[in-house]
Amino acid sequence: MATDIKDTVHAVEAAAVMRLLPARPRLLALGEPTHGEDALLDLRNDLFQQLVEEEGYRTIAIESDCLAGLIVDDYVTTGTGTLDDVMERGFSHGFGASAANRELVRWTRAYNDGRPASGQLRFAGFDGPLEITHAASPRQVLTALHGYLATWVDPDLLPCTADTLDRLVGADERWTDPAVMMDPSQSVGRSAEARELRLHADDLEALLHAHTPHLIAATSRDAWDRACLYGRTATGLLRYHFWMADTSPSRMTHLLGVRDQMMADNLLALADRGPTLVHAQNAHLQRRKSSMRMWDHPLLEWWGAGAIVNARLGEEYAVLATALGTMWHRAVDAPPADTVEGLLYALPEDRFVVDAPLLATALGDTSPAARVSPWFGYAPLDPAHLTDIDGLVFIKDVPQT
Repeated sequence: MATDIKDTVHAVEAAAVMRLLPARPRLLALGEPTHGEDALLDLRNDLFQQLVEEEGYRTIAIESDCLAGLIVDDYVTTGTGTLDDVMERGFSHGFGASAANRELVRWTRAYNDGRPASGQLRFAGFDGPLEITHAASPRQVLTALHGYLATWVDPDLLPCTADTLDRLVGADERWTDPAVMMDPSQSVGRSAEARELRLHADDLEALLHAHTPHLIAATSRDAWDRACLYGRTATGLLRYHFWMADTSPSRMTHLLGVRDQMMADNLLALADRGPTLVHAQNAHLQRRKSSMRMWDHPLLEWWGAGAIVNARLGEEYAVLATALGTMWHRAVDAPPADTVEGLLYALPEDRFVVDAPLLATALGDTSPAARVSPWFGYAPLDPAHLTDIDGLVFIKDVPQT
């Protein structure tokens, strides 16, 4: 069996990854089993550079706020701002503190320097402007979308004024209050103002799409794309706040689903731009239905971004999951020998990519045990998922950073 498994192993290189796939995908997803470990992000950076230089990839998208990501994209394409400022304001979830993320931004800016816009690399966050404890106010995106349309479309066609939006949004603190996550009664998401905002957001987004030919000609494809991002983020945020105010047992399922739908919509828009490397937690990118336990809730299940995108793109969406051997500083010790991680840990290589379907075949009737994580922040590989991913990246030992 060991020989069969070893035959599925390849170096983590762009060419080796592409040989696992039937064709170059528009979205190549690289999942990670935990956040905050630069060893995983260094591997991502290496792979992205190879994909750029050898396979023509031009965009990297990470699990970070899509609006904050515009700050990073402006920096890497035009040099706007400073690297320190971009790392502070251009990421959510604390990802701006990562040395590997800083290196990604630095390298991308250096690559773009002196190149024409058509040959430049792009950066995107594809998460919503959401955190575990709260969601953003819709003011920024509604104001930006309205401003774009007011400049380029007959004002008589606008469904409302900017002042109306400002009045309906009210104080931003009503939307961003962390207490709402644990107490739906404090949410503004089902107020009369929020309901009216949802109608205006829908009308503004419809107007944007109805005037697509004129708007692209009058501005640019990039400007129109950005307005589309504002539109879908506005409707997604208002939908998220609506479910924040829900008191039913399905509240968390709805919130998880809305978040991943926002992710999927952003990824599908990026797919239209060209070949993109996508990086996020494995559960957001897998083809199967996602599930998790949260606080005192029963098992929650929802369709993740990867499942939604896969249904739309088919073979133009590919998935590499990542598993690891040890993470000693997180009390993740050497994996048991009867797990997939344990079988791979016994191999001599430090990091490699495995042909996942071939590995599943090599295992045959053997049923590897599911590894149990001693740390809530690390999600081990589900052995049943081997047949649903195109490749499995394995890192033997993750050092403390």
